[in-house]
Amino acid sequence: MPIVVGIDVMLAKRKMSVGELAERVGITPANLAVLKNGRAKAVRFATLAALCEALDCQPGDLLRWEAAEEEG
Repeated sequence: MPIVVGIDVMLAKRKMSVGELAERVGITPANLAVLKNGRAKAVRFATLAALCEALDCQPGDLLRWEAAEEEG
C-alpha cells in the first residue's frame, strides 16, 4: 500500500511504549498495533488527533504517501 505509517518512529523518538500510547489515546494495544503495522483500512480523525496530541506531532509525521514501484 502506498500509505506508510510512521507511528513506530514517533514512539522511538518519544521513548514511549505501545501500551503507554494506547492508554493515552484510549484505544486497545491490539488496535494500535493494527494501525502501527499498516494493516488498518481506515483511521478516524479523532484517533489521529489523539495520536498527534499524545506524540506531540503533526499528522504528516505519522502518515506519508509513497508511490508504488512499477514492475517492468
